[in-house]
Amino acid sequence: MAAPQGPPLTITLTPREEQLKTLLLEAAKFIDSQPNSNLPSPLELRWAGGWVRDKLLGIESHDIDTAINAMTGESFVDGLRDYCDIPSHRARHNLGNDDVGRLHTVPRNPDKSKHLATSTIRLCGLDVDFVNLRKETYTEDSRNPIVEFGTPEEDALRRDATVNALFYNLRTGQVEDFVGGVEDLRRGLIRTPMEPLQTFLDDPLRVLRLVRFASRFGFKIDAEAERVMGDARVLGNLKVKISRERIGVELEKMLKGLNPVASLRLIDRLGLYHAVFTDPERPNMPAPDTATWSAAYECLNFLERNKTPGSIYDVLVTSEEARYYTWALATLTPWEQLPDEPPLPSGKASLPLPTQAAREGFKAPNKLCDLITAAHRHRPAIVELMTVVRDKKEGVNERDRFGMAIRDWDGRGGHWRLQVLFAVLVDVAGRGAGSDREAVLAEWQQFLDHLAELDVMNAPSIKRLVDGKLLAKELGVKPGKWMAAALDVALAWQLRNPKATDPAGAVEEVRKRRGELGIH
Repeated sequence: MAAPQGPPLTITLTPREEQLKTLLLEAAKFIDSQPNSNLPSPLELRWAGGWVRDKLLGIESHDIDTAINAMTGESFVDGLRDYCDIPSHRARHNLGNDDVGRLHTVPRNPDKSKHLATSTIRLCGLDVDFVNLRKETYTEDSRNPIVEFGTPEEDALRRDATVNALFYNLRTGQVEDFVGGVEDLRRGLIRTPMEPLQTFLDDPLRVLRLVRFASRFGFKIDAEAERVMGDARVLGNLKVKISRERIGVELEKMLKGLNPVASLRLIDRLGLYHAVFTDPERPNMPAPDTATWSAAYECLNFLERNKTPGSIYDVLVTSEEARYYTWALATLTPWEQLPDEPPLPSGKASLPLPTQAAREGFKAPNKLCDLITAAHRHRPAIVELMTVVRDKKEGVNERDRFGMAIRDWDGRGGHWRLQVLFAVLVDVAGRGAGSDREAVLAEWQQFLDHLAELDVMNAPSIKRLVDGKLLAKELGVKPGKWMAAALDVALAWQLRNPKATDPAGAVEEVRKRRGELGIH
């Protein structure tokens, strides 16, 4: 085995980490001592990857990957639980009832690029994964590697980046670096342990992982790696070799991070867009022009970083979930350039292209897909109302017009505020490079200010004065198909008369329009 690079490094452990370390070392000795262990060599444990990286960067970490030299993770955890079942051992390590959780094993799934089972258990307040050290050998005719037990160096070489290939040896208490990861941490560099092109061809998901780590830490990607990340062979493999669920996991982590715009800049600059936001099962799926995409995501970044009370971002993005959805919507703005596809043979409208790109490209959940569909379909109506305010057209002060529109947007897809923000981003990107972003945003700010003045921001949650039971009773008829439209008439009256508390006026409004509503 090659010697680690550089002088020995140590890591200062928290009390809980120290407790966990001692527990694992004693458990390893216990397993070694069993008559039926039949291990090829004494157990040696290392904490690996992200935990080591984060500790060296001074970042708190609660998830620990434990690499084992001579047995599988599942077998080690079985022995660990046997050790912890002995009362004297629990007392020695001050283990409470909640300090040893349930074992959960995630089985290997080569079709989703998970090549080895991982055993996870909650220990000493930390989430700990156990897996054996391994080496992976890829062949040209298979997307799944041959996985074997390996040395620490072989395990380090198979990882996505040198900064994620560091080990902390529990026995020696020192950091082991076989690939120059410590120096790359100091330099702020994301680099692959082995030759980049082959690394990406073997596992194309590493392309997105490098993008995520570079944006998360503000690091640069090695120039040689950058040069081949957008290689046609790599992007082709990314489309077909990696499950879209795993792509979705990487994208979600990027967009939920502290600096999502940095990830999108890299995806844009490296030419990765069409490999991520697509339906790999549709080779003839149209591909949008991404030339103006940067205007959308840079605008969102500007809005987020310049948030003030009453500003566009402050009004429209009201939770962490909304923030993630907003960045997801920003990735899809290029698709708004393309026309809708023809209706289905049944006559039903085709799913919008941006929704297809999200659902099939990164397996967006149904709730997000519904929002994307609504944002696409309602955008013309949203823009139309904005122009009514901007140009002070007829009906600009009709509270019911704006309130009922907002209720409609929210009722068909939810998150009406994010639908408006999507329209803002598409507008900014669509006005061209010569447009003044500040001027465009001023128009939308004026629109939101007007909604606030009309007091319709909470229109979706307004409590109705009139329900169907009351309406049917007052009109002396049985409920029927007319009911939904009649209730809308009553609610529109209520929006025009915000101080009213008596439902009589709303009922009278419906009564006057009986014929129009088909009430007999």
